[in-house]
Amino acid sequence: MMIRQIKSIIASKPTLEGAGVKLKRVFGSEEVPMFDPFLLLDHFGSDDPEDYVKGFPWHPHRGIETVTYMIRGEVEHGDSIGNKGVIKSGDIQWMTAGSGIIHQEMPKPFDGSMMGFQLWVNLARKNKMTKPRYMGITKKDLIQVNKDGAKINLVAGKINNKKGPVKDLFVDVDYFDIHLSGNFAHKIKKKTAFIYVYEGNVDIKDKKVAAGHCALLEKEGDILITGNAKFIFVAGNPLKEPVAWGGPIVMNTQEELDEAFDELDKGTFIKGKIPTNGAEDFYNR
Repeated sequence: MMIRQIKSIIASKPTLEGAGVKLKRVFGSEEVPMFDPFLLLDHFGSDDPEDYVKGFPWHPHRGIETVTYMIRGEVEHGDSIGNKGVIKSGDIQWMTAGSGIIHQEMPKPFDGSMMGFQLWVNLARKNKMTKPRYMGITKKDLIQVNKDGAKINLVAGKINNKKGPVKDLFVDVDYFDIHLSGNFAHKIKKKTAFIYVYEGNVDIKDKKVAAGHCALLEKEGDILITGNAKFIFVAGNPLKEPVAWGGPIVMNTQEELDEAFDELDKGTFIKGKIPTNGAEDFYNR
């Protein structure tokens, strides 16, 4: 059995985003070719509400999916297709921006250390302008699997013939939250695979990965990870398409980016009626 080795280890970097949210950028635009089809991963959280309560007020997206996973804390959200609610501890928000969506994510003060992740998944050219979609998954919907020395919260993908609650994805993604005390062994054919350790540390083929670090794995072989840690494991197959990235919008060409921002200026970005839940204030600014 060939075990995947680590291709590179990346340390997360302090970043300021939204209206002034302090977070850690795990990877972003400069690493996109390596992480294809994944564009960005942010690790946010603090025990000081002042670091996050300013949140992410109304803003647009097109051409991607955003996956918000709350480990601890609550985030109030709303969007231009009528969704409104609170993402609570252990919940997932899987949002397909597609042809265009406007939304806001506003963390609420939390008694303790608030923490979560946001992953951006690229959409293939054929799906860039698909109809926007929102999937809300609560903690009780997550599938829990015990395997070897790992307790796994299964968000998307398959382990031990059990499938995560997030299905019918445009990009076939594995997303596991793994609490490890021993070994995690997994057979996988997807070419792009990475882990991000948020507590403790792990070993992969005699290389240590500490908390706050991301390990991008080689494209071939099985997975074998040992240690005492909590980490997310994400995998998918590369799209191998050109990326044109402008802030919250990711398309294939600069012309498509220009068109998107032109539509924002003209008020034609959203394809459909916007509910009166606050999104219209941004759209009609």
